Amino acid sequence: MATRNILLLGNPELYRVSTPIHESELNDLNSVIANLHDTLMNFRFRHQAGRAIAAPQIGIMKRIIYMHIHGKSTVFLNPLLENKSDEMIELWDDCLCFPDLLVKVRRHKTCRIRYKGANWKEEEVDLDNSLSELLQHECDHLDGILAVSRAIDGQSFALKCQREIARNV
Repeated sequence: MATRNILLLGNPELYRVSTPIHESELNDLNSVIANLHDTLMNFRFRHQAGRAIAAPQIGIMKRIIYMHIHGKSTVFLNPLLENKSDEMIELWDDCLCFPDLLVKVRRHKTCRIRYKGANWKEEEVDLDNSLSELLQHECDHLDGILAVSRAIDGQSFALKCQREIARNV
């Protein structure tokens, strides 16, 4: 298919809430999923980062997440997070929409994601740690929420190059 431009921090489209996918739209999703894959792989090649992408990040305001980890792809249609733990984890979050910026946020350590797969079959997966935080981040995109809106405080921002320098000191 094609690599799409990723909307960058400051683009007002990123703050819009996405609309649900309907079963009647499934035939039209193959090109969207291919675009999400190509865009994520291109970003990964250029930045050596990126595990998932939400459709709003390429200007498609639909509730779709594409994840590619360990050579395996998963498509989440209309995902819903449930059973969010009270226990939180604190981490430096990054995003395809601001590739040079890190934001310190708190996310639920565990949760469950319920979604429709690309075959419209109902699925659910219990998530913890890095997968939990990743899919919370991507579901936020579907609701028009960026990690910068979840920053812990005013000192919770860092340029990636500064974090790398600090690790090497």
